[in-house]
Amino acid sequence: MFNSLSEKLDKVFRNLKGKGYLTEQNIKDGLREIRVALLEADVNFRIVKNFVAEVQTRALGTEVMKSLTPGQQIVKIVYEQLAALMDTEGFEFKVYNNRLTKVMMVGLQGSGKTTACAKLALLHRKNNIKPMMVACDVHRPAAVEQLKVLGKQVDIPVVSVEGSKDVIEIADAALRQAHKDLTNLLIFDTAGRLHIDAEMMEEVSRLKDFVKPDYIFFVADAMTGQEAVNVAKEFHDKLAFDAVILTKMDSDARGGAALSIKAVTERPVAFIGTGEKTGDIEVFHAERMASRILGMGDVLTLIEKAEEKLNLEEEEKMARKLLKSQFTLNDYLKQMQSIKKMGSLESIIRMIPGLGNRIPKDAVLDDDALKHVEAIIQSMTEEERDKPDIINGSRRLRIAKGCGRSVTEVNRLLRVFNDTLKMMKRFNNPKGRKELERMMGG
Repeated sequence: MFNSLSEKLDKVFRNLKGKGYLTEQNIKDGLREIRVALLEADVNFRIVKNFVAEVQTRALGTEVMKSLTPGQQIVKIVYEQLAALMDTEGFEFKVYNNRLTKVMMVGLQGSGKTTACAKLALLHRKNNIKPMMVACDVHRPAAVEQLKVLGKQVDIPVVSVEGSKDVIEIADAALRQAHKDLTNLLIFDTAGRLHIDAEMMEEVSRLKDFVKPDYIFFVADAMTGQEAVNVAKEFHDKLAFDAVILTKMDSDARGGAALSIKAVTERPVAFIGTGEKTGDIEVFHAERMASRILGMGDVLTLIEKAEEKLNLEEEEKMARKLLKSQFTLNDYLKQMQSIKKMGSLESIIRMIPGLGNRIPKDAVLDDDALKHVEAIIQSMTEEERDKPDIINGSRRLRIAKGCGRSVTEVNRLLRVFNDTLKMMKRFNNPKGRKELERMMGG
């Protein structure tokens, strides 16, 4: 989402870091470029004005002028101001295993409310939490059916009342069912429109009064930029929601909504949708997002994803084999399959410090390439996987035909595999580790 903004800010910072010392004019020129970059990212102009003024006050103070690394000090100030702009102020979504937590999802049609219901339910189906979803969107064609399909995919029950258009009747049935089944988390999918209207707000308000939810989440499509912020303000004025779920954060949108919505509504972003799959949702952390925007990576989220998706004992075992050059193509295949569990290639790379902002603008990180690698390795014999050196020309041709890929792709895979082994051998000593640290920005 923040690719364009990250590139522009990186250019500003490289320019500032390249100067031996900073003058007041250098700083003002840099801040002017930061202002333009934020406005082009569709950040609210009043927020941009206040943001730049705050950074300027600090940047022209002694903390920069007397610093030994003034360029880096300005990066630190911008990072801290970005984090403050998106600060969640300690908001935490709490679900308990000994009582029912009720959640209402509100927002415009097309914002991704129904999918967000399934994502939120799946994210919290752990530690003895039993989620249930309620189909209260009785206006959009196939909305109830969509929620049922999603519920089936993630194995979470969905409550609906056949033929009913009365959301209170549906909610009442859901509450009774939740108490009967000892459900801990009840998520209500509500109706939206293409625009805010009195009828929709009246229905959602009546549902709120009846359900008395513990949390109301406003679901906003990040791709709509400032329009999402304006709609959020209107919803908050009428419903006083607790927090925001920003969907489609994996898109190529400019990112203004994520940077503006907290300042305009005074309500934090709680979760972000990072893809189309039901598992593609993350808890929002302001500091981590600021780090991603500035191309500094997001190691904590990467670690959390690894802990959640991977068998860490198995990964450590493979890492030791890799360092000792005992890594085989079978191990390589397992690594590829592990990476797929953690999300898209680009999202993973952008979390690694020093690499995220080095991805070329026109680079195509094709997740299908992982599938092709799997197909090629699975077309090999066990002996070939253990001893890639025996794979000669005729074997390469046979492997290519067996998996439907080209000989060129087989050659490329073997070359990358060998280069990986050489690289790890190179880094498996104090000098090599220092070089690796330098490459990854320390």
